[in-house]
Amino acid sequence: MPRAPKLAYERILLKLSGEALAGSGGHGFDFDTITDYAKALKEVVEAGVQVGLVIGGGNIVRGSQISKMGMDRVSADYMGMLGTVINALAFQDILERVGVDTRVMTAIRMEELAEPYIRRRAMRHLEKGRVVVFAAGTGNPYFSTDTAAVLRGIQMKADVIIKATSVDGVYSADPKTTPNARRFSTISYRDVMKKELGVMDQTAITLCKENKLPLIVLDINAPRAVLKAVRGDKVGTLVS
Repeated sequence: MPRAPKLAYERILLKLSGEALAGSGGHGFDFDTITDYAKALKEVVEAGVQVGLVIGGGNIVRGSQISKMGMDRVSADYMGMLGTVINALAFQDILERVGVDTRVMTAIRMEELAEPYIRRRAMRHLEKGRVVVFAAGTGNPYFSTDTAAVLRGIQMKADVIIKATSVDGVYSADPKTTPNARRFSTISYRDVMKKELGVMDQTAITLCKENKLPLIVLDINAPRAVLKAVRGDKVGTLVS
């Protein structure tokens, strides 16, 4: 039998936006798209990678947006956290349909739906080859799901954070509005913060920097992008 390719990263924390689950629709769920993501993630798991997953809630409700409409920010953020739980349950269902053993753990207790987040239990799930979906952010208002992803990555002793987006890396400006924007193959945390590139919020980037946790930003829709990244191929942008 041919030897499996050596892994550059054996345990990852994958951050996926809520909007990605909506496909081209922008809101709700596109189950064909989610199934494609689940199959791609199955390949990563079968390669021997331990996977933690954080999904945003932007396809359902984004707390920071509705707070600007006049709603109390704390209430709005809790609504956003509940949106991430809905997404986690949807993604869990699709993952298990394609044959990936999955657990959802929430920062806000709701035992009828999912396990409460307990670090040692989460580590054990990963060691058993289960994908762990971390939902409800950090359980606190004013913290983004980007920050929650980095926090869980640190707690799980992940080798890398992979942020799967709709663009193929970090650019000097928004490539959707600035055609001549420059794409970086590598960039430092300091430059990301200094140039305010918007890769993740400042709290998340600071946590990565302080804990020397590398971050890869890649296009989730590129074929086998996450699998290539964990094998060490040059995919997207490496922030370190």
